[in-house]
Amino acid sequence: MIKKAIESFKKGEIVLIFDDDNRERETDMIIAAEFMTPQHMTTIRNDAGGLVCVPISAENSDKLGIPFMTDVMDAASGEYPVLGELTPNDIPYDEKSAFSITVNHRKTFTGITDNDRACTIKELGLMCKNGNFQDFGKYFRAPGHVTLLRSTEGHVLKRKGHTEMSIALAEMAGTTQVAVCCEMMDDETGGSMNTDKVAEYAKKNDLVFLSGAELIEAYHEFKGI
Repeated sequence: MIKKAIESFKKGEIVLIFDDDNRERETDMIIAAEFMTPQHMTTIRNDAGGLVCVPISAENSDKLGIPFMTDVMDAASGEYPVLGELTPNDIPYDEKSAFSITVNHRKTFTGITDNDRACTIKELGLMCKNGNFQDFGKYFRAPGHVTLLRSTEGHVLKRKGHTEMSIALAEMAGTTQVAVCCEMMDDETGGSMNTDKVAEYAKKNDLVFLSGAELIEAYHEFKGI
């Protein structure tokens, strides 16, 4: 299945990845940012329904100069003490948060429409692909409607979240290490969509459905570990 996932990702198709029963117990829709279209955004909004985020590799995050949001909060807590009180030190599924800043592309209007979010996401992916990191502030503004996530250095070798899985898949596929991920929600239960329903959705829509365990095992082989 991992080979199909890599080929689909290379072609700009959505891939479904379940993390783990001992973690978030969620399946995310994932796609390479450089291929993002308004049609993809509509599908993700309607059929996934979670928070649309953009995982970025640690290397690309450093080149863009974006921090973890917790670092921003720590830096500002002297003037705004409540930010120190809001530190996410009790996340039930992980030790740290991958959240960074939120952005819009400067040519968007509100930034929230499918067209606007697709524009922000794709333009960010292409900017990183072309190595124009110095233009980040020129073409993007913050805050915005697209949430950026900083991947941990080493990806799934260090942290096993959808952020790192997205970037590991991008690396194996040879695409720019900027992706899109969004949790699949269940309209009936109000929780995450279970794997049986995800499997039915994947079959109906001819999408690859991959377990995090298989992706992590493949990444270890890819790195020769």
